[in-house]
Amino acid sequence: MAASCKQVGQFISKNNRALFTNLEWASFQRNFVGVSAFHQQAAEANKTDPTEPIIIPRKKEWSKESVLKALAMTVRSDPTAYPYQFQDDAYLSPRTSAEFKLYSLSQESGRSAAKYFINTYPKFFTKDFAEPHIPCLMPDTVTLRLDEMSEEALKERISLRKVKLAVDMYDQLLQAGLSVSMDTTHNLLDLICLYCDRDPVQEDAMQTEDAMEEPVGEARKRKGKFRRASDLLKLTWRENNNAERIFNLLPEKDTQCYSALIRGMVKHGAYAKAFSVYTDLLNNRMTGDIHIFNALIIAAPDVRDKYAERCELITTILNQMSQQKIQPNLHTFNSVLKALRRCGSVAKSVALQTVSEMTTLRIAPSLATFHHLLGIFYKSGTIRQGDADILQEIMSEVAGKSFTCQDPDDVQFFTSAMRVCLEFKDLELGYKVHSLVEVGENWRLLGDSYQRNIYYGRFFNLLCMMEHIDVVLKWFKELVPSLHYPNAQALTELLQALDTDSRLDMLPTIWKDIKSLGHDNKLDLIEELLNLMAREKHSPEVQESFATCALEIKKAFDTNRSKISLEWNTATLSHITSLLLRANMIQEAWKMLELFREKNRVPSGDLLEDFLSLCRSEGCAQKAVELVQLSAAFCLQATPRLAKMALAEFHLSEEQRTILCELETVPEPED
Repeated sequence: MAASCKQVGQFISKNNRALFTNLEWASFQRNFVGVSAFHQQAAEANKTDPTEPIIIPRKKEWSKESVLKALAMTVRSDPTAYPYQFQDDAYLSPRTSAEFKLYSLSQESGRSAAKYFINTYPKFFTKDFAEPHIPCLMPDTVTLRLDEMSEEALKERISLRKVKLAVDMYDQLLQAGLSVSMDTTHNLLDLICLYCDRDPVQEDAMQTEDAMEEPVGEARKRKGKFRRASDLLKLTWRENNNAERIFNLLPEKDTQCYSALIRGMVKHGAYAKAFSVYTDLLNNRMTGDIHIFNALIIAAPDVRDKYAERCELITTILNQMSQQKIQPNLHTFNSVLKALRRCGSVAKSVALQTVSEMTTLRIAPSLATFHHLLGIFYKSGTIRQGDADILQEIMSEVAGKSFTCQDPDDVQFFTSAMRVCLEFKDLELGYKVHSLVEVGENWRLLGDSYQRNIYYGRFFNLLCMMEHIDVVLKWFKELVPSLHYPNAQALTELLQALDTDSRLDMLPTIWKDIKSLGHDNKLDLIEELLNLMAREKHSPEVQESFATCALEIKKAFDTNRSKISLEWNTATLSHITSLLLRANMIQEAWKMLELFREKNRVPSGDLLEDFLSLCRSEGCAQKAVELVQLSAAFCLQATPRLAKMALAEFHLSEEQRTILCELETVPEPED
């Protein structure tokens, strides 16, 4: 035991000496390298200019969403997936456009209900687990905290958008002899004019009451066109409302007070009254602001009837801006172009001058600018080939650029641009428009779901007309259903594209897509599909797939539906029967022939001749006799000819021959 302990001690001592030796050598190397690096840095410092300042780099500040943004950049959209808003519940993934609308409205209704509860009972939603903090997920402050009569209480009611309560508090302050600051008065006028002297919470209820009221004569009416339902529900400016009353009570009125009143009048249809208030501003030797002129430009077409007078009024407003030394902005030029869209053909030259002026002032146009230009030069039904260069120049200007929303009409550009491409049948230009959508986050400017569906529908229509079918099918897989739910007309155009490129063998595959998209209840679409499949004969494999597809279509007719039911007609019955005959599905074909009798439909003579040829190939004389009897029951002119063919081509019994002889001598029905 003692010897063992001694050996262990010698082993540890030996290893310790080796360890210390290695540590000393490593320390020497590190010191040597450090000294060398120090001398090298000193030498380099001596070479540089000693007067050059030392720049310390700033600390990079990263936002709390930086990691999420970096991860999002690594993920691409999945064309086979449903829209992102429906991916939380796979069961509620919409397959059709009707389901998309239903689920979207249901989801929005759920959000509204949740928002109502969280704002009505905020005391039950006090904990905030979100990191970073998300204000929209927390209750809004909607209850009043200040009850005493003061300007602070008025500000609170204005911030909470309590229009009626704010007006009442303002009147109480005036009656008590208390003054209200001009800034608070400005905010109150802005609130009243924005919501047309109504509480925004009760806006829907007030619309129903006001819809029965006749406007003061200021509502926009276009000759020869029906008014939209939204125009009937639109709030109209009331005569001598609280905004006008408070404005008239002011001892001193500045430009901002006039601006709030004029913009409110223009927003709510009192166009002539807005120009009257502007005239009053000029009579008081005051100058307007940019917001006043932008509103008056929008209202100009509604106070003049003739196109030339409208352009003249717009020019007058712009000249007054120049005289008052007010610099126009992007919204000014967009307002001019928007107003020129209602000035007829005389607006084209003025529109080009407006764009040139924007370039001179170095104001970058937004997508709304180009949208209004397209509306001026490309009116539906009046497009000329000579005007095609306008959109080409626009696309050359915006190619590869990423845009942000600067104007409410920015979301209209892509839809109108694709409309022009479709009417010109310019596929190359359509690809340029779509490539711009894919730049950065320009896709956000496609608008709401309705506008997006219109855009992709027009793009797909253009592809079906001008592109090769393989490319069309490739786009179909990328767009449906993640971005677009095609309607029955779009699928009909797809069927026509298959017919143009002689790819009718893919019709059964398209029928599966038609079913999945919920359009298997559209009779016109089904008739188009059956007509293409039954128009001519194909290889046995294709005919077999056509027959299988025809049986599935028959099931769509036989299925009981709660809302929409398909009605059999002669064309659909004949097409399905022909397809079954060509695939040698005899039993199913005879069932379809019986269906003619059940639905009181008359088959064609050619179809019965096909049946007779089938009976001859099978040597079934009894079926041939029944076929001729069925033709006689339908009073077909082909009955004698069918009876003669059956007598000549079949081995018949005496009874069968007697029946056919009687049918052979049946006179043809008179027209």
